Amino acid sequence: MKIISYNVNGIRAALKKGFIEWLVSADPDVICLQEIKAQEDQLDLSLFHEAGYKYCYWYSAQKKGYSGVAILSKTEPNHVAYGTGIEHMDFEGRNIRADFNDFSVMSMYLPSGTNVARLEHKFKYMDDILEYLSELRKTIPNLLVCGDYNICHQAIDIHDPVRNKKVSGFLPEEREWLSKFIDSGFIDSFREFNTEPHNYSWWSYRANSRANNKGWRLDYGMVTAPLREKLSRALILSEAKHSDHCPILVELTT
Repeated sequence: MKIISYNVNGIRAALKKGFIEWLVSADPDVICLQEIKAQEDQLDLSLFHEAGYKYCYWYSAQKKGYSGVAILSKTEPNHVAYGTGIEHMDFEGRNIRADFNDFSVMSMYLPSGTNVARLEHKFKYMDDILEYLSELRKTIPNLLVCGDYNICHQAIDIHDPVRNKKVSGFLPEEREWLSKFIDSGFIDSFREFNTEPHNYSWWSYRANSRANNKGWRLDYGMVTAPLREKLSRALILSEAKHSDHCPILVELTT
């Protein structure tokens, strides 16, 4: 079972850059999207169906052209949960979950902390989502939470940890929360297989950052501990260039 997560920074823009052709080539069973920046009625759904993804679930922000998440699947889930029931998360379209027979997968887009108000919102989201997931795992123990966490966990996850130590995305409080998240029973799937530095999933559009690999690892495939023995691969697919992020892959044996 191959699961990909991708912050596309606008699905309509990504489509113009060859997203469908890449999707067919990558051939995941399930793909989680973040920052779709579109409503379902603004998309030609036949493009995804013809690519093999008959089951498409979109959860857009109330504000048009902003945020939003989606899950596309080759097989029909048993159930799809739109949002969390927590209003301050859901009006921005930040969580959608699909339940399959053996596991569930959530596409999550954690807020960025671009200013003081948004940073406060981010910390509230972080606290509430951790509590929500702790409750959810009582009934769904086999869970993948894939997406853009907007946090670099360790110094090896960011190209310049010294100069970025006071920048949102690498603040001590954010990094501590991500450690707490993992300690609550999640596995950073990529780090199960690769402990090397200089592996990033986001690059600024400025200063030729991507060509120089001056990036941040913001995107994670977090899996609950019961799935550890089923983890077979986890990769960063940095060759895909439809966004300022690149996709990540988690593969499970079934």
